[in-house]
Amino acid sequence: MSTAAETPFRWRSVALAALLPTVLFSIGEGAVIPVIPVVAGNVGATLAIAGFVSGMLVVGELIGDIPSGAVIARIGERTAMIAASGLSVLGLFTALLAPNPWVLALGILVVGIATAVFALARHAFMTSFVPQRYRARALSTLGGTFRFGYLVGPFLGAAIIQLTGSAASAFWIHVACCLAAAVVLIVLADPEKTFGATADRASAGRHETAGEREVGDEAHGLFRTIRAYRKVLLTLGLGSTMVAALRASRQVLLPLWAVSIGLHETQTSIIIGIAGAVDFSLFFAGGWIMDRFGRLWTAVPSMIGLGIGHLALAFTAFLPGPVWWFIGIAMFLSLANGIGAGILMTLGADLADPRHPAPFLGAWRFTNDAGGAAAPLIVSGLTALVSLPFAAGALGVLGLAGAIVLRVFVPRYSGRRGATPEPRSAPA
Repeated sequence: MSTAAETPFRWRSVALAALLPTVLFSIGEGAVIPVIPVVAGNVGATLAIAGFVSGMLVVGELIGDIPSGAVIARIGERTAMIAASGLSVLGLFTALLAPNPWVLALGILVVGIATAVFALARHAFMTSFVPQRYRARALSTLGGTFRFGYLVGPFLGAAIIQLTGSAASAFWIHVACCLAAAVVLIVLADPEKTFGATADRASAGRHETAGEREVGDEAHGLFRTIRAYRKVLLTLGLGSTMVAALRASRQVLLPLWAVSIGLHETQTSIIIGIAGAVDFSLFFAGGWIMDRFGRLWTAVPSMIGLGIGHLALAFTAFLPGPVWWFIGIAMFLSLANGIGAGILMTLGADLADPRHPAPFLGAWRFTNDAGGAAAPLIVSGLTALVSLPFAAGALGVLGLAGAIVLRVFVPRYSGRRGATPEPRSAPA
């Protein structure tokens, strides 16, 4: 039986087969995120409903977390990424043809579901084909592709919008990127043939990779696993859920705020693109700080920064020159988010059982995504009931509360340089 570790490893093959499709997919998503509220407004949405529509992206990711493990375990990582690209195109066409905000929300929801499948498939792909001695660097690089896509995508969106005069034209960038990602995956040689199968032949007559086994384990007994690990998930997991909520609310609040102060969609895309550059530039710095000084030194400062940034955004409604305040706070929020890059994945890895990590990591990701899905809905609801500045302020208070939770529980569960997991019995 051959394994990925026994086969000579070539970074270029992994980059083309896994990182290039990821870059393409994330560029498309980065182009779409800033303009969703504008497109929603064009089909008759109020500011609160536009926030709801934007939130469907992360709600879709949460919904997609549930079946994605079983889907990938059944059809394989490469096929799942191709299928997710096709599903995303279907959602994007639904959004492009939407006559009202509710059909648009459905299209964005489908894009979110496709994103969840693609995200887990590429993680499993790297788990399968990258030798363990390279895995941390490979996954760090994979994480960096997200931020690179969110950096490039808004600038491409701004250029297309400037040329066409339509905010919805940014959706075509995501369509093109999804199709390009699928073509790359189809045209390139199957990595399983390049590196060899990594497990015994499955009963269905095909090779099952380590990544497929991992996502299969994650899909099995998700809610049972959450119950088994409820102590850590209700303590440190609560803090991580707040981190995810603040990150998701930032992606919804900034485009909504831009609409509320009358910024053109091209200007919005450029500002969010520059903020993405700030975020991207700090990706490796955050990881270095965690390795050098411990998890606490990025988790707490990042959450304090996100909380203060949301509170400051709320007060800009009462200040002159709202555009310049908006730009400054967008950069500050990106700085705070960039410093905390990788913190959720790292804490999850610290806490997971090294012998059988998948069940806990599946539960950890699901609870974090629940926070990410709830935040945009909170923004939408508070905007409808009170105002957008009130929603920003409420999320800011949540961020500062999250910093306290992390300060209390990170030292308890995660050691200075590695894991100090609580004694627990994993589900059978």
